Amino acid sequence: MLLSAIAAVSWGFLAMAGTAALGLHLLGADTAGSLGPMTAAVVAMAVGGRVSPSGDVSVFGLSGAGAQAAIDIVPLGVGLVGALPLGWIFLRSLRGAAPEIAGGELAARAGAVVVLFVALLGGLAWAGQDTIAIDGASIAGGGGTSGGGGLLDQLQNGLGDAIGTKSSVGFHVDTARSLLGGLGWVLGVLLIALLVSRRTPLPRGLGALHRVVRPAASALCGVLLLAVGAGFAAAGYAALTDDHPGRIMGAALLGAPNGVWLAVPLGLFVRWTGTATGELAQALPDPLNRLLSGKAGQPITPGRLAELDHRAWLLTVAAVVMMLAAGVLAAARTPRRAESGAGYAGRCALRLGVVTAAAFPLLVWLTGVSVDANLSVFGFNAVGAGLALHGSLPLALLLGAGWGVAAGGVGALLAMATGAAGRRAAPYARGPGRGPGPAGAVGGDSSRTYPGIAYQPGPYIPSPVHRPGEDEPNPYKEQPPAPG
Repeated sequence: MLLSAIAAVSWGFLAMAGTAALGLHLLGADTAGSLGPMTAAVVAMAVGGRVSPSGDVSVFGLSGAGAQAAIDIVPLGVGLVGALPLGWIFLRSLRGAAPEIAGGELAARAGAVVVLFVALLGGLAWAGQDTIAIDGASIAGGGGTSGGGGLLDQLQNGLGDAIGTKSSVGFHVDTARSLLGGLGWVLGVLLIALLVSRRTPLPRGLGALHRVVRPAASALCGVLLLAVGAGFAAAGYAALTDDHPGRIMGAALLGAPNGVWLAVPLGLFVRWTGTATGELAQALPDPLNRLLSGKAGQPITPGRLAELDHRAWLLTVAAVVMMLAAGVLAAARTPRRAESGAGYAGRCALRLGVVTAAAFPLLVWLTGVSVDANLSVFGFNAVGAGLALHGSLPLALLLGAGWGVAAGGVGALLAMATGAAGRRAAPYARGPGRGPGPAGAVGGDSSRTYPGIAYQPGPYIPSPVHRPGEDEPNPYKEQPPAPG
């Protein structure tokens, strides 16, 4: 138990640290300061921590509250890369248990992972602080800074000779907030892993989750991960034709899930509100940057984006296709019973609707952005800049339920029409004594077994013997010796 917890936490943190370091390097952030503390800070942010930049910038015309900044954004690319190995190793450690794992054993295994994760996160929070020096004299004289050239133009135009000194900016990780956020993050990862895994035993009394939740939850999780892969592939294609491919790939490593999972509810008409000012407005993709630039509290909908670029409607088409794929996949993983086609479609629709009603508000909450910066942070200059993107959680709940019911019903009808309904159902979802037989089968093939599940064997019926006759050729029959 302890070894599996150590392996899960270690691989999770190694994956997050490697992704964060590579992403920051490709973005050029390591030219502004030490890569180690930046990596630790980004990993802490990825699991719910908070980074607060600060510094002595009074010589830049900023003081007091203006010299502070707040960053409330989760780099989901880093968190997702860490969640996958952590959840996978944790689930693999449960596979050897009986058909029903004891609740105490499950709690002990999860508790070991949680304690080790929070302990290691405390060390990262301590390491995630640094100070970056800025040479004001070199800026005034036309030289560069350690943070890049965007700050140079603003300071030269607005402050003139007032910056002929040296100063510094820094950032630190809020340890208490990070530990609390990390605790919620690792508990959420383990819970989601248990809900989407179709081949992991559960404690007694939770067996209904095998049939009710897991088929739909695993289907939705699968298409969301596939959407992230498509987003990363699109970033790779864009990098091939851009003058700065490293920056595009670095941004994709850190935030591809942020953009994709924001686009899914947006494409399905969940209302967002956004504000972008200063340099941060240029970090948004077109036409979102044109919609928000210099304006406060702008509503963001597919229709408003289509007014600036008609291709924005493709976002809705892609989101609808994604939901339909989730519906078909959920139906293929939901076992059929002796019921009508309408009853089966209704059952699939209801279950996917419940899952999407819970998932959409979570996506909206995770992809929300709030940045109020007056400093150069992680090599990105954001003096006087701000960015806020927030979606409607109640609307996400309602639309998630509606789209889930529609996609689940239509997907079940398509699965029945093609003969795929129930064919991918896991043995745990079929129940004891039900092997992975064809759709609608009552018993299934008892000759196929599954780890941890005991099947009741049926009556033994010997197979007919197929062997060649005496006068038929038989390559295994010993030939008589040749005469002479």
